[in-house]
Amino acid sequence: MTAFVHYQNIFTRIQVRPPEAYPGTHLGPGDSNREGTPRFHHLFGRFGDSQVGPIYLGYLGVLSIFAGSIAICIMGLNMLASVRWDIFEFIRQLPWLALEPPAAKWGLKVPPLREGGWWIVAGFFLTISILLWWARTYRRARQLGMGTHVAWAFAAAIWLYLVLGFIRPLAMGSWSEAVPFGIFPHLDWTAAFSIRYGNLFYNPFHALSIVFLYGSTLLFAMHGATILALGRYGGERELELIADRGTAAERGALFWRWCMGFNASFESIHRWAWWFAVLCPLTGGIGILLTGTVVDNWYLWAVERHFAPSYPQLWAPVLDPALTAGAAR
Repeated sequence: MTAFVHYQNIFTRIQVRPPEAYPGTHLGPGDSNREGTPRFHHLFGRFGDSQVGPIYLGYLGVLSIFAGSIAICIMGLNMLASVRWDIFEFIRQLPWLALEPPAAKWGLKVPPLREGGWWIVAGFFLTISILLWWARTYRRARQLGMGTHVAWAFAAAIWLYLVLGFIRPLAMGSWSEAVPFGIFPHLDWTAAFSIRYGNLFYNPFHALSIVFLYGSTLLFAMHGATILALGRYGGERELELIADRGTAAERGALFWRWCMGFNASFESIHRWAWWFAVLCPLTGGIGILLTGTVVDNWYLWAVERHFAPSYPQLWAPVLDPALTAGAAR
């Protein structure tokens, strides 16, 4: 008679709890203590480990949260001031409110606070917060003897953030090229940016970014689904099955060969997914950085290279009023 052990996964109601909360590994010299009393939450246990806390912040974490809080307060107060300090209007219009960058006339100068200066101050503190959190992520991984893969994946996202708000505006010579802080204003900026530079769909690096975006979601979904499907055979114990192949690893490999024509192993699928996810913001950042600095119109650029159609001119071109004689400068 053969018995199958049903391990914990998202479809089971089994919750594994130790007799006492686990405080974590020993911290090295110079590290502050972990904060908070560990607790167990049934809802969290349905998706993973039910223990919450204690949490380690350290001086890098505290400084990061402090700087980030300053940035968020500056953004929030400026948005609140834009609706005349009406808290109800602030809540109602929050998705449409924004903290805008300085106007083009200021170039790279520091303008008065009410004319874009607050955007620079908020961006400074937000950038400091993000970089400190990256340093914290790197140091915590080293402290635990882990690889630093998470930190470098985070760095890929930071690259795109810096391109949008710092590197490209510096290259263009104006803070006005940066992205405003806000939900819908940020999306409006993206749409206007694409129209202004001839449709980003013809930007090859934008296309690569979308490929890696969709590809990484597909790989992560397929990997997660495969492990859940192998849960009855202990498929979530991947590291053990990498070193000592078991029925879960073999069944998963056979399934992928049957369905995909090739085998992504328990180890290699994580490298596939990591690279796809990291290359999404890396290629996206390159595409944004080249826009306006190297290529002024992506559609015309694509037409010249014969992979975009050249539409016939059916009407007289519309002149820009700012370029006509007698227009105000």
